[in-house]
Amino acid sequence: MDQQKVKHQRQLRRRHHVRGTILGTAERPRLSVFRSSKHIYAQLIDDLRGVTLAAASSRAAEVRKGLPYGGNKKAAAVVGKKIAEAAKQNGISKVAFDRGHYRYHGRIRALAEAAREGGLQF
Repeated sequence: MDQQKVKHQRQLRRRHHVRGTILGTAERPRLSVFRSSKHIYAQLIDDLRGVTLAAASSRAAEVRKGLPYGGNKKAAAVVGKKIAEAAKQNGISKVAFDRGHYRYHGRIRALAEAAREGGLQF
């Protein structure tokens, strides 16, 4: 089998394992994180209605002006604070953290810790 295909199947298996136990509701939405090589994205999702309640990314104009690069831990921390602010504006204080198939390490951890400092409870 092709190496790329095997890697992708392992990622999908990990993602389904994590997502099997997490469900976002209106009271406790799912904080989903996506990491690319150049940027990081976070969304608050209500899975029952299928609606994104808030979003933040390192591609947003207010985040980009203070950062030279969007794919490092500093950018992830800024995105974590932005998603926490957006959650507070929507009256959300508790979330279910969905790291996807990524390890809780590096940029994912920086985003989560910044969101906690911003007032979100996991």
